[in-house]
Amino acid sequence: MAVQEARQGTEAPRGAGAHDGGCTCGDCPHGARAGHRRAEAEFLLQRDGFAAGHGLPAAVAHSVSASRQWVSEELTQSAELVAERGRAEGEAWLTRLWLRTAATVWAAVVALLVVQALTAVGAGWSDARTAGLLAALVVAGALTTASWFHRARGGALAPVIGEDNRLSTSRAVAAAWVLLVAYAVLVLVGRLAAASGHAERDALLSGLDLSRGAGVVTVLAVVCGIAVLVRRVVGVRVLAQRLQKVRASRPRAADLLTDDAGRGTFADIQYVVIGAVALVFAAVRLARRPDQLPDLPWGLAVVVLVSAATYLAGKYAEGGRPVILSVVRAREAGDLDAPIRTGDDIEIRGAGFVPPGAQTADRLSRMVVRIGPVHVHVPLVPVTGGFSNPTDAVLTVPVPADVEPGRVDVQVVTAAGAETNRYAIDVTD
Repeated sequence: MAVQEARQGTEAPRGAGAHDGGCTCGDCPHGARAGHRRAEAEFLLQRDGFAAGHGLPAAVAHSVSASRQWVSEELTQSAELVAERGRAEGEAWLTRLWLRTAATVWAAVVALLVVQALTAVGAGWSDARTAGLLAALVVAGALTTASWFHRARGGALAPVIGEDNRLSTSRAVAAAWVLLVAYAVLVLVGRLAAASGHAERDALLSGLDLSRGAGVVTVLAVVCGIAVLVRRVVGVRVLAQRLQKVRASRPRAADLLTDDAGRGTFADIQYVVIGAVALVFAAVRLARRPDQLPDLPWGLAVVVLVSAATYLAGKYAEGGRPVILSVVRAREAGDLDAPIRTGDDIEIRGAGFVPPGAQTADRLSRMVVRIGPVHVHVPLVPVTGGFSNPTDAVLTVPVPADVEPGRVDVQVVTAAGAETNRYAIDVTD
């Protein structure tokens, strides 16, 4: 479909659509989206064409190395355009996200009103229902105001978006518990303001005793501490090059359950699922007993704490520094065995060359290999549906003529800026 779209895009006259790429309608997201889709489709068409051997100019077709270099440069330029259009689409998407978050918040208030009205049939309207509705209005108003001030960063979701432009699992779980506890306290405040008797006010004040809400307070403290600690852990590991992070084009809901490469992770999934179950339980307890903080049983609280510990351990265990295990001379079929010389291709074998989330062409084109004092950009070698070079475990680069014969060090610099160990090789005349 992408290839067909690219072909149709090349046949359509420029300016045919009202919201083509480069649209200047203010913050209109349609131009950014259409431009990104068109650039990506054209890139896929170009990549698959090069993989099939089409489009090579006659000046470089006679040389394998020259044609490979030319193809890599062409794909790199196209990939940079795709990345630029992707960033523009991501910014436009974040700008309009604040309206969606605000609408979702007020839709939740309306849903609460409907539920309260239905449950009041037969039982009658009570002060607790009024306090719950007023508390929801206060929380919704605060979130809407925050959404307006952070409308360029995703609205109400801005606090849970990490520095890598992905939704943070730890921050999202902590934010959910903060909102629940804040809502519960506002409900008690509303009921306390409407209470007329001393006995009723004393009963409401006793609902804030630590003995009543020890479980939920403990869980709140732990999940908030986990959110702060995880940010520190990730930052330190990135600076120490023990963890590779690349920025995403925009946050996605799937970020809560997956790693940077989009693969589901056990630590994140169990933390979100157990946290959501405990939140639902606490919300039901608040609905049944609106005169006190949700009394989360210690058994369920311990389950949440174990889940949080597992999540934190997973953050410590993930990632790792890229490493070179061996470097050999790349040999084609029919070649004689020989030492490494200038002009030869070398095959670098190891692990962690492609960071999670860096599988796109613009990220792959940023990989560099240091061979002695010379920096060699890793060429992109297209195949149908992807690239055969570079990969996470193997990459191939030529030894340039500027490398002096003798013993030199080889080192890989990934798209995230992490450096591998130095591996010594011998280059002969």
